[in-house]
Amino acid sequence: NTLPAGMDYEWTELTYQQILAGNTASYIFPLCLFLVFLVLAAQYESLALPVAIILIVPMGILSAMTGVYISGGDNNIFTQISLFLLAGLASKNAILIVEFAHVLEGDGHTVTEAAIEASRLRLRPILMTSFAFIMGVLPLVISHGAGSEMRQAIGVAVFSGMLGVTFSGLLFTPVFYIVFRKIEIYFTKESVEE
Repeated sequence: NTLPAGMDYEWTELTYQQILAGNTASYIFPLCLFLVFLVLAAQYESLALPVAIILIVPMGILSAMTGVYISGGDNNIFTQISLFLLAGLASKNAILIVEFAHVLEGDGHTVTEAAIEASRLRLRPILMTSFAFIMGVLPLVISHGAGSEMRQAIGVAVFSGMLGVTFSGLLFTPVFYIVFRKIEIYFTKESVEE
């Protein structure tokens, strides 16, 4: 069971990259979400609206990991990279709805009316960009040949995550907007009364 003198073994390819990266993704991912939160909070001058946007990210991650599990993949460095990509894409779709609802609310609509109208008006752009991206990563999902396991790891995670977040985002982003906007209005009125 021992190797002859002068012989050694070492990790290569995916395993080597995974060992080099370690568990840095578990530290970097929350930090990235926090930085996104700070940028959105500065843009909207609100703490509630960024939460409504960022809450869609876990649904995208759940969809991605479900797709990876169904395809028999594993959580390697390429899957983790695709989760960062997915967080940005999920946030982009949510920003389209929240930004438009915020503008409509400023025009005199109620919170609920603004969220519903924003979802209706932004449905086509969200579906068009999401499906264009989903179809764009389809070659990664079905790739074969040398290095295909790396392309498939990224492709499957992004494909399934984006598919899931497109539909769950259309449903839940307006709900998150309504809930957190009403919480913000409640606490704003309460602080003004004091």
